Amino acid sequence: MAAPNPSALAMVPFVSVQDMMRIVNAIGPRQMLREICAYIEADFLRWETFDKTPRIPAHSEEGVIELMPTTDGEHYGFKYVNGHPANMARGYQTVTAFGVLAKVSNGYPVLFTEMTILTALRTAATSAMAAKYLAPKSARTMAMIGNGAQCEFQALAFQEVLGIDTVHLFDIDPKASEKAARNLADAGLKLRICASAEEAVAGADIITTCTADKQNATVLTDNMVGAGVHINAIGGDCPGKTELHRDILHRADIFVEYPAQTRIEGEIQALAADHPVTELWQVIAGQKTGRSTERQITLFDSVGFAIEDFSALRYLRDQLERTGHFAQLDLLADPDDPRDLFGMVNRAKESV
Repeated sequence: MAAPNPSALAMVPFVSVQDMMRIVNAIGPRQMLREICAYIEADFLRWETFDKTPRIPAHSEEGVIELMPTTDGEHYGFKYVNGHPANMARGYQTVTAFGVLAKVSNGYPVLFTEMTILTALRTAATSAMAAKYLAPKSARTMAMIGNGAQCEFQALAFQEVLGIDTVHLFDIDPKASEKAARNLADAGLKLRICASAEEAVAGADIITTCTADKQNATVLTDNMVGAGVHINAIGGDCPGKTELHRDILHRADIFVEYPAQTRIEGEIQALAADHPVTELWQVIAGQKTGRSTERQITLFDSVGFAIEDFSALRYLRDQLERTGHFAQLDLLADPDDPRDLFGMVNRAKESV
């Protein structure tokens, strides 16, 4: 006897890594970055409607595994993500992720997806969104310190959203910079591989730091940061992992996603618990000022927050019909009688 076909209620749209790559290439990475940026900005404008909590980490000597949940009352989303700096040397990705978007009304998932690629897109989109409000309006040159998996996404997002036309690349591993330059060769950007972080930041209006080592590092020293610069610090994202010298923080106006999380994980973990910071959503909503002077140093101390993942999940769900790149996954048990789960399992043996 043939096994009974799953009911429609058992099926959940699933986006595999292969499907995600098809979606990115069908829409185009620049357009996708711009559109995700718009979704995140829209959700930041309704920030107060979300349930917010710092992500839930499980730290080990090797790295961290985290859950990042949130809800707007209509949908619930979460992301599972790891961060293991030693993975690359062992043949694994430093960061991998998957996520779920579900209806609050019945708890049923409406999307199950890979989020390794999607996280790279939403991180870059968030950085560019913040820079719209914090970077100098005339900014055209960005220094990219740390040329790993996030590098090209950042470069394209800043090019698409802010009009950046020049990128200075630096990584302690020259092969990483060479990889980034190859991948961006047709992007229409002026690229320069630099021999040091000092060389990379020279003449840059925006400095992005994105390194992977799980330690309190000094990627930027105070003397490397001149007046009027915007710093996009995205590498420090867990306790004991920072990139900027403490003196830079005292010179800069600091903007964060969710203070309760950033004070634990971000650059500001090095400062007093009451050091003043501004929440980015308040700037976007017009409640607080972002960049106010030409000589102001602005710092986006970004650690990544669940609402950004929620926005990316919303966006992806809206692209499924547009692209058709997904599969239906038999994920939810759906017995004819909701009370008879055992009976469904028992009857299935007849088809084995």
